[in-house]
Amino acid sequence: MGRILTEKDVEAAVRGGSVYAAGGGGWADHGRMLGGAAVRMGRPELVSVDELDPEAIVATAAAIGAPAGTTAWEMQGIDYVKAARLLAEALGKPIAGFMVGQNGRSSTLNGWLPAVALGAKVVDAVGDVRAHPTGDMGSIGLAALPDETIQTAVGGNRAENRYIELVVRGATAKVSPILRTASDQSGGFIASCRSPVTAAYVKANAALGGISLALTLGEAILKAEPKGGTAIVDTICATTGGTILADGVISAKNVVYTKEAYDIGTITVGTGPKAITLHLMNEYMAVDDADGRRLATFPDVLTTLDPSGEPLSAGQLREGMRILVLHVPKTIIPLGAGVLDPAVYPPVEKALGIEIARYALGTAA
Repeated sequence: MGRILTEKDVEAAVRGGSVYAAGGGGWADHGRMLGGAAVRMGRPELVSVDELDPEAIVATAAAIGAPAGTTAWEMQGIDYVKAARLLAEALGKPIAGFMVGQNGRSSTLNGWLPAVALGAKVVDAVGDVRAHPTGDMGSIGLAALPDETIQTAVGGNRAENRYIELVVRGATAKVSPILRTASDQSGGFIASCRSPVTAAYVKANAALGGISLALTLGEAILKAEPKGGTAIVDTICATTGGTILADGVISAKNVVYTKEAYDIGTITVGTGPKAITLHLMNEYMAVDDADGRRLATFPDVLTTLDPSGEPLSAGQLREGMRILVLHVPKTIIPLGAGVLDPAVYPPVEKALGIEIARYALGTAA
């Protein structure tokens, strides 16, 4: 049986999603707005993919852009609903369920409002348990396929006349960059609905149970909160199975916003032989030690926390701040087909100038 999501679950989803946001993954207040609107408008129901007919259509509700606070974006709850309706119209079939491409500060909740508005379910599946920079990484194995898919995008800064509605058909690898350009044109962050597939395909290719992971983590954080920061950090580690990879002061931050709607750069924690470098492309993609040795790589979960246990996005980080770096290895989280697809890595490696694929795909330690 499914689980009716309530106001209490909104905060849990935001808190747990903020850890899995990996330095990106949207905005906590945006997540609260989306979830709050959904539970006031109806009764969003979280179901496992097994509760749907195998031939039922599941679409991915997502947000695209650079969520580090460097742009004048505007995205309203109605934009997610309009994107879903445009997809259903273009497809000519009803959408039975909505999954999300990733967990995050708001992205864990991206499917709740469209599900209520279209009479569909929230599917307990994600493209990737943690947040990632490219749509292809959450595309559950569709990125390399030549088959036509449909993607929509809706939103934009209304005051600056940047509002856009877009419906694009084509192979995922060809249309995903178009939506990212639309995100930049709209103000840096846009709602989308994409990649309609069968429930059977989701079952075979998504990271199943990903929404429940975020809810469980958020519930544990809220329970630990009265005991203070150390208890929260300990709870995050115990619940995720992660460890604190580093604890130090940010000595350098070199991050720039690009026209492809990415925040790209590095953040250095500590100095001298104990320094570590976080490589950022909207989210943390890798950590190197002072000698350039790789300590962790996507799709491992990499998250920055302040000493009180609050997850910090890359946009919140400043030189001189003390932070903790959480590391959860990929071996203990469900992985979607998108992060196991070699085709998704070259653009990220080119943007960052580092190797990722051979670590991510298990051909390196």
